[in-house]
Amino acid sequence: MRFLPQEVIRAKRDGRVLLESEIAAFIAGLTSGEVGEGQAAAFCMAVCWRGLDLAECVALTSAMTRSGTTLRWDLPGPVLDKHSTGGVGDTVSLVLAPAVAACGGFVPMISGRGLGHTGGTLDKLDAIPGYRSQPDLDSFRAIVRDVGCAIIGQTPDLAPADRRLYAIRDVTGTVESLDLITTSILSKKLAAGLDALVMDVKTGSGAFLTGMDEARALGRRIVEVACGAGLPTTALLTDMDSPLASAAGHAVEIAYAIDHLTGRRREPRFHEVTVALGAAMLVAGRLAADEGEGRLRMEQVFASGVAAERFARMVSAAGGPADLLERPARHLVAARITREVAPDRAGYVEAVDTRAIGLAVVALGGGRIRAEDRIDHAVGLTRLAGIGKAVGPDRPLALIHATDEAAADAVARAVSRAYRIGDGAPSLPQLIQERIAAS
Repeated sequence: MRFLPQEVIRAKRDGRVLLESEIAAFIAGLTSGEVGEGQAAAFCMAVCWRGLDLAECVALTSAMTRSGTTLRWDLPGPVLDKHSTGGVGDTVSLVLAPAVAACGGFVPMISGRGLGHTGGTLDKLDAIPGYRSQPDLDSFRAIVRDVGCAIIGQTPDLAPADRRLYAIRDVTGTVESLDLITTSILSKKLAAGLDALVMDVKTGSGAFLTGMDEARALGRRIVEVACGAGLPTTALLTDMDSPLASAAGHAVEIAYAIDHLTGRRREPRFHEVTVALGAAMLVAGRLAADEGEGRLRMEQVFASGVAAERFARMVSAAGGPADLLERPARHLVAARITREVAPDRAGYVEAVDTRAIGLAVVALGGGRIRAEDRIDHAVGLTRLAGIGKAVGPDRPLALIHATDEAAADAVARAVSRAYRIGDGAPSLPQLIQERIAAS
């Protein structure tokens, strides 16, 4: 009997639980082109409205994974990855992947581009001259095997149904569906052939999901669905009420990551989240007996410089400059204008509208308003003051990196409005707020 996509849409619209065979047929049709864009959009809206139960989520994730190539690895260590829901100054992947590789893991990290006010790891890597962020799969495999880690973008071979469905969600008001977010993330991770995954679910003013209840619900859903699909997963809920790093942009975040790896500057807040995620990955991959041992191993590879060496090898293997760590200023583009943003008065940072900080980077040209927009890799913000920091005439809120004076003026006003200054140092938010593991 001929498959009718509209019957699947109608069933979900009316609240019926879909059969695994119905979901598989719909995704196969989406991949082949038999399911049209209007039908895919209607399906997304029906899911957004009615939701999916656990079995449906597992079936949809598995079907999207099977829509393309699934990588298989034969490596002398566990294949591990981390995925973040995104935030401002979230440069963690750039230092975490080489650190875990230095501890004996293999990290085939498939990352995304910026979405809204959040920066994308792929856009940051494009700031490195020559770096191939979307190589062919054979090159990807070779870099992971030889170096221990590679960070690339989703290729056409991996979960192509997700690529098509995500593009439709982006223009139909269905991006926020927790079920569709879950299946989108996990289909790509399952296609990468992982042994274990650690999720970094951000919560706070700079996160995609600002409320703790929403973030917890997503974390639990991802863990349940991933484990149901055969991928052991743990989720950490981490704070995004202020930028994670003191830099936000592309070239400026690459420079920040290099400083962290080489030890020229290691900010406690950023380092703590990175080490916690790395420790969770090492425990998941049985490279550490417990979190304490995992943290110790992470600290050792940072202190010894082995993590920095892995990063340098990854960049070089992907086509980037071999001396990026030694001479970052020689290779990374710099903005023509830099300007400090002074606070209205001296005091301590009580709160930051972190989403506004991310949008300020977009306004400078460091993000996309339309999908086809080109990104200016030179622009961004550095020396961002976090919660609890003292600010005043000689301690600015931020340093703007801009290409023209008008943009710098507008962003200076936006950054100033994003900060609330008080008289006393406030208590600092808890960085690792919750851990969610399979029950």
